[in-house]
Amino acid sequence: MHVQPLVDIDPFDLPDWLGTAQVVWHADGGLRDGHLVAGRLTSDGHDDVVCDLLGVDDAYPVPVTDDASRLRAHQAWRHGQVLLGQYDGRMTLAVPGTRFDAGLVLDALGRLAKAVGASPDHYAALLRIGQDKSRGSR
Repeated sequence: MHVQPLVDIDPFDLPDWLGTAQVVWHADGGLRDGHLVAGRLTSDGHDDVVCDLLGVDDAYPVPVTDDASRLRAHQAWRHGQVLLGQYDGRMTLAVPGTRFDAGLVLDALGRLAKAVGASPDHYAALLRIGQDKSRGSR
């Protein structure tokens, strides 16, 4: 069993426009798809930046990340921040939990905005519902 760790990304290494422009996070997958939701950050006149959301607590049938990454994600969240890392070769926001809803997405994006020195008022989200893949759903 190989567990994928998160490799930290420094928010100051991200493009400057994430801290100055109006930014929209576009979900490429549905929120109901599970613990990993593919997405991207966009702004007029700038190249998109890949930005996925990862619920670090999903552990069935195997953990989605290592214990150290889970701990860092929980610590950051407890302090009003979000862990920004590289997961499976893509920039990812690591969030406590196993699934996403609209409130959790907005909270994570607000924390990202603060990390890059932007006002959360400059960030928006375009969500996709997706198919419910939880056990016992139709």
